[in-house]
Amino acid sequence: MIVCETPRLRLRHLAPTDAAFILELLNEPDFIRNIGDREVRTLRDAQHYINTGPIASYGRHGFGLYLVETREDAASIGMCGLLKRDYLEDVDVGFALRQAFCNHGYAFEAACAVMRYGLEVLGLGRIVAITAPDNHASIKLLRRLGLEFERSIRVPDVARDTSLFTPPQRHAACCEASSPPHEEQGDEETAAGGSEHAEAGRSDR
Repeated sequence: MIVCETPRLRLRHLAPTDAAFILELLNEPDFIRNIGDREVRTLRDAQHYINTGPIASYGRHGFGLYLVETREDAASIGMCGLLKRDYLEDVDVGFALRQAFCNHGYAFEAACAVMRYGLEVLGLGRIVAITAPDNHASIKLLRRLGLEFERSIRVPDVARDTSLFTPPQRHAACCEASSPPHEEQGDEETAAGGSEHAEAGRSDR
């Protein structure tokens, strides 16, 4: 199921058939360093991750992490979506890209589209984000999305502090004043919640 599209990207529901891509993404060094080791080592593990994470979230909350693919050739490049975590009052945006597709403005383009979808289609009043304090690429991107550092929080099972970014007020149309995503590059990371690449990861973390 396609959730939203941008000039260059398509975001759709993840399916068990995406297991090979998820296995690669979750084992990239940047993902493990910035987001965490999800202990996904086999295709079966990846299918379990998809079924118990994104797919379960679609049913429980009506949203979750989505597969990001290029419109030109349907190449899978990452994940981006909305997560409802037990330890956060608000829904947060998370994103994670394969390293080969970073520094092309894709993370900003996908995150902006997802936030618009959450605010305008799902009717969410506020969307926040979390990331590691030293994840400077993610922090730069979150600021471009209109979010500002609010405070440090402690996340279950994470030894270090996590930075919480929130909108200065209720969101208007996300990214309205921002330049087209392809005009600014070099500001993405593997973002993910829970995905610290702005944290994309399990919805229960």
